[in-house]
Amino acid sequence: MELAGQSAVVTGGGSGMGAASCRALAARGVKVAVIDVNQGAADAVAAEIGGLGLGCDVSDSTGVAAALARATEAHGTARIAVNCAGVATPGKIVGRDGPHDLDAFRRVIEINLIGTFNVLRLAAAGMTGLAPLDTGERGVVINTASIAAFEGQIGQSAYAASKGGVVGLTLPAARELARHGIRVVTIAPGLFGTPMVRNMPQVVQDSLAATIPFPHRLGEPDEFARLALHIIDNVMINGAVLRIDGALRMAPK
Repeated sequence: MELAGQSAVVTGGGSGMGAASCRALAARGVKVAVIDVNQGAADAVAAEIGGLGLGCDVSDSTGVAAALARATEAHGTARIAVNCAGVATPGKIVGRDGPHDLDAFRRVIEINLIGTFNVLRLAAAGMTGLAPLDTGERGVVINTASIAAFEGQIGQSAYAASKGGVVGLTLPAARELARHGIRVVTIAPGLFGTPMVRNMPQVVQDSLAATIPFPHRLGEPDEFARLALHIIDNVMINGAVLRIDGALRMAPK
């Protein structure tokens, strides 16, 4: 897909891999709507790239529909949707204080899995009304999973389950939306230098980086963004889950 002049929506765009994706898309001439639960963070990134900042909880169907409507009004219907919004709430199934809090588990699923599907379904519905490009495609949706979907660690039951759901969603969504010329691809990052990780003590960051075979460091958000751009550029990538993890396979804990 030729990027210049297209419209995109990016969830979780106020920080980390979402913000990096917003910057990378804008640098290629894309009109970007930055969606984040933190309105201030969304506005800050939008101001930096000349985009539109929108505050929204991705698990809220009404809120996402309203945000996409505002994005469409400002930039036209998006051909590109990048889902980066997510949370990682740890908790053992049975911990010192008893069983895992069910509401905490449910909230992770609501944001990471249901929120991803919510944006996917609404963004794809808009794309179906667009004229196909020369490649035959009408749009592309990039979701974010995690290598925890495959090697979830102890204490990651909610997170791993939510990201496993995103992985499982990828192929059936791509198959169903293929008739509309809409691609669906998922990126599964390993350990990346997102704000959550960068706020950890340096000794903890160094310990995490030491587990990565090569390169022997944490991933950078712009490396995620570069992969997202390649997916958008390359029409043959569809229905796939692409790991970006430096060959890391996580241990049980």
